[in-house]
Amino acid sequence: MKISTISASGLLRRSLKWSLFIMVLFVLSTICLAKYNPRRQPVKIVQLPQPLSTGEISFERILAKRRSVRSFTSQPLDFMQIGQLAWAGQGITDEQTGFRTAPSAGAIYPIELYIATENGVFVYKPKAHSLQQISDQDIRDRLAAAALDQQAVAQAACDIIIAGSVKKLAAKYGGRAKRFMLLESGHIAQNIQLQAVSLGLGSVPIGAFDISSVRKVCQIPMSLEPVYIIPVGYPAAVTIGPENIIEKQSVERLGR
Repeated sequence: MKISTISASGLLRRSLKWSLFIMVLFVLSTICLAKYNPRRQPVKIVQLPQPLSTGEISFERILAKRRSVRSFTSQPLDFMQIGQLAWAGQGITDEQTGFRTAPSAGAIYPIELYIATENGVFVYKPKAHSLQQISDQDIRDRLAAAALDQQAVAQAACDIIIAGSVKKLAAKYGGRAKRFMLLESGHIAQNIQLQAVSLGLGSVPIGAFDISSVRKVCQIPMSLEPVYIIPVGYPAAVTIGPENIIEKQSVERLGR
């Protein structure tokens, strides 16, 4: 009778141990599946329309018309306009070599373009000429706060954030890497602003902001440093005269 009682007790302990072990495995597998399941957070890809390579305004006229615009209407931009702006900054112009619209030291291309609109935050993918959505939140107000409360950032239909990687250039250029990254950012910023003029839009380059705050708001990884914020949109006012931002006929054409 004593032996039988001990065996039953031992079996009970073993059963409890196995039950606990199975429960632990179940919990761990559930956590792992939740963490690594690719369906948990589907990535939204926006295929952009084919970029245009011709325009209605001469290059010289675009240069003459470019001005910094700090006040915008609430009119949104469509994906054709956003795609054209992104292409001007980082678009591929030679499919064989992968060369882009802006020159890059060693053709390394350390720059990423982040685009913030009312529909969320996107990263431009030059090879596919597409946008990858990383957030569906409108972060423009928070981005403006990170940019020392500059309201142009909050008002603009589209904020383009230029972020660069010094590390990508450092392997080849060492101590000159940051200089080259900043120079390339300047090329890209100018391209975007000139493209904005050709689309009948206004823009302004903003370099005064808190880097860590911009990185956090836009979900930019630590490997990239935000360099510029370029708000782009329809100017809130048009002044007809030699210093106007957009000519009257351009506004009328866009309104049709």
